[in-house]
Amino acid sequence: MSNTTDYSEKTTAILEGVGLNGYSQKINRQFAADVYAGLHAEEKYLPSKYLYNKRGDEIFQQIMEMEEYYPTRAEYEIFEMHRSEMLEHFSKNNVPFRLIEFGAGDGTKTKVLLRHFLEQQANFSYVPIDISANIIEELTTDLADNMPNLVVQGIQDDYFRAIDQLKSSFNGQQVRNVVLFLGANIGNFAHQESILFLKEIAAHLSSGDLLMTGFDLKKEPEKILNAYFDKPGVTRAFKHNLLLRINEELDANFNIDDFQYFPIYDPMEGSIRSYLVSKKEQRVTISAIDEVIEFDAWEAIYMERSQKYSVGDIESLARDSGFSVVHHFYDSHRLFTDSLWQLS
Repeated sequence: MSNTTDYSEKTTAILEGVGLNGYSQKINRQFAADVYAGLHAEEKYLPSKYLYNKRGDEIFQQIMEMEEYYPTRAEYEIFEMHRSEMLEHFSKNNVPFRLIEFGAGDGTKTKVLLRHFLEQQANFSYVPIDISANIIEELTTDLADNMPNLVVQGIQDDYFRAIDQLKSSFNGQQVRNVVLFLGANIGNFAHQESILFLKEIAAHLSSGDLLMTGFDLKKEPEKILNAYFDKPGVTRAFKHNLLLRINEELDANFNIDDFQYFPIYDPMEGSIRSYLVSKKEQRVTISAIDEVIEFDAWEAIYMERSQKYSVGDIESLARDSGFSVVHHFYDSHRLFTDSLWQLS
């Protein structure tokens, strides 16, 4: 493993396109640098955002349709049950609003709201933001075909760079920004990271703007674990896909059969963590960055975390991030909540 100085210099070199064996113009340098950094860390990791490419998007759609994966169904039910009440909050005092969705995906759940808001002739626009260009293209095309009266501005970018692109007016009027961060994505952050992320959202909003975040609630541990360790192995394929992506984009030779998918749930901490574990001592070559990564037998790569919350946890998070809680929307079994906050 490189020492700290070499590690920093190599990462910088990758970002600058230096020493990439003729691959400089062919690869995503940020992806290459992040893979290098993660696999050279004392405890190996791979950033979970890179799970989502075209194939990863398709596999995740399969995950959301699985019987074991309750969060999607629970949040869909919340939208069906509470869409009218949500509209009342979003359009309070008849102020036009802009619905800004971080990590829009295919918009299946959000379309429940969009259809209802259009039916009610609400004065709003929709701004889906996603890191995946494929997702944004498919979603905006679908909305143009099926909701032609909807004003849509799809943005493929980092969340905060995207929100910086947006203007603070709507048809010459003041507009209320309503940010959606759904699907329990907030649970991918550690506690302090989530506070920093939410504070960053607050810094890009104005007083009176709203944030609605999806939170997976604490519940029976076995039910939580089953949602991430399905018997057909769809979630395993989702995690393995990142190794395949490294093979394809960075000319590596990972053998996914040599890595075991392993999730664990800690009910005290309230978090589930997922790993890929090397089944044997092995060496993996990543040709694009001229690296050979060594693995001990049963050495783990940390892939992703998913935090579960109590209502008290959620309300503390809102206060610590500079928001006040407006309302918690629950599904009928209280497995999940979409919590609506307002910036003072």
